[in-house]
Amino acid sequence: MTENSYTPPKVWTWNQDKNTNRFSNINRPIAGATHEKELPVGKHPFQLYSLATPNGVKVTVMLEELLEAGHKGAEYDAWLINIGEGQQFGSGFVSVNPNSKIPALLDRSTNPATRIFESGAILLYLSEKFGGAFVPKDMSKRAECYSWLMWQMGSAPYLGGGFGHFYAYAPVKIEYAIDRFAMEVKRQMDVLDRQLAENRFIAGDEYTVADMAIWPWYGALAKGVLYEAAEFLSVHEYKHVNRWADEIAERPAVKRGRMVNRTWGDPSSQLPERHDASDFDKVGK
Repeated sequence: MTENSYTPPKVWTWNQDKNTNRFSNINRPIAGATHEKELPVGKHPFQLYSLATPNGVKVTVMLEELLEAGHKGAEYDAWLINIGEGQQFGSGFVSVNPNSKIPALLDRSTNPATRIFESGAILLYLSEKFGGAFVPKDMSKRAECYSWLMWQMGSAPYLGGGFGHFYAYAPVKIEYAIDRFAMEVKRQMDVLDRQLAENRFIAGDEYTVADMAIWPWYGALAKGVLYEAAEFLSVHEYKHVNRWADEIAERPAVKRGRMVNRTWGDPSSQLPERHDASDFDKVGK
């Protein structure tokens, strides 16, 4: 079958045996739980159920930044959700996030407990919970922060589900699809590079939730971490994004946050579960 030979049928049907890839065993066209499984609960107000993908790192960085800033009420338990094994389809997880995607957060300091899902919503919830932390007080600056936060949520699917899927994971290499999404990702990187040419951080001179949301995706891309595509996309060209990515990476809270719920890479970078600040002292030992 050639790249251009497919004709869509009048009615799509799910063929589980077609176009298999690393996610085939968990992708499906319906929602809801596939099995009964209660979620573990720890001792802290916040219970995070996640994995150290870019979307998961956003939240662990935010929680660690809150703790770094002295917000003791931000203590949390981080439980590993192995999406490759379909743990996001357990009944307990689905009750916290009906969309079956990580991360999902349960705030047990409220009665009843409050569930928050979608990483952007979690960032804003935590900011509001702690007096507007990491969001500018000035209305105009706050609007800029929110705009870039929403930019990330609208743009990253083209990077991950678009470029990342067709470049790294699709069972066949389709030139049209790779070219289409590579062009869009490079346009997005140029958008960021132009913004960061005139600003220290994404939304201005202040480090905000916008940086926390964008860095795990586009910072990782700039440093050659995502999809092994650094050379293909010539990410070295985006010097302002690289400068910003390096600065963010040096923040102590970011160094900790990127380790939480991580189960791959160098053992010194992995902390599959986090239940206490002292857990970081045990990494790699």
